[in-house]
Amino acid sequence: MATIAARSTSSAVSCGRPARSCVQVRAALKPSVKAAPAVSTAGANQMMVWQPINNKQYETFSYLPPLTSDQIARQVDYVVGNGWIPCLEFADASQAYVSNASTVRFGSVSACYYDNRYWTLWKLPMFGCTDPSAVLTEISRASKAFPQAYIRMVAFDNVRQVQIMSFLVQRPRAATDYCELSKRSVA
Repeated sequence: MATIAARSTSSAVSCGRPARSCVQVRAALKPSVKAAPAVSTAGANQMMVWQPINNKQYETFSYLPPLTSDQIARQVDYVVGNGWIPCLEFADASQAYVSNASTVRFGSVSACYYDNRYWTLWKLPMFGCTDPSAVLTEISRASKAFPQAYIRMVAFDNVRQVQIMSFLVQRPRAATDYCELSKRSVA
């Protein structure tokens, strides 16, 4: 890549204006940049290809195996301990993912509109909740009421007015849209 260096000279180069000094433009090359060293193909062979068939993921912890009851309880403790507002939502398997069949669009462009990102609330958000066991009880009740639905817990920060986290607490037993961790990649 060449950079342009302008230098004033008093040489005999004609500028067309006798009253001003002449400026001669010279090109100077920057020192060349060394190429990165070649990477062995052994590193490329360790890369994985994502399995796109029956491998749908949800929310914050989707890259992990399904959370155990103990792990869910620890996440609930974390949410309540930070003063965030827990909320439970559920959706039937046919409505859990964005698709043309389950989406209503109000026009070609809708600012701040999320296609089918809203699930049905399980009761109201748990404003002022300070007891993690109350959240776990509601998770249990929602699971008993809707055993074939996806259920997620959402946490809101009322100070910053944003959703902080969201993760599945129940995936239907009959769900076939999930791959075990060992089957999520091809070769």
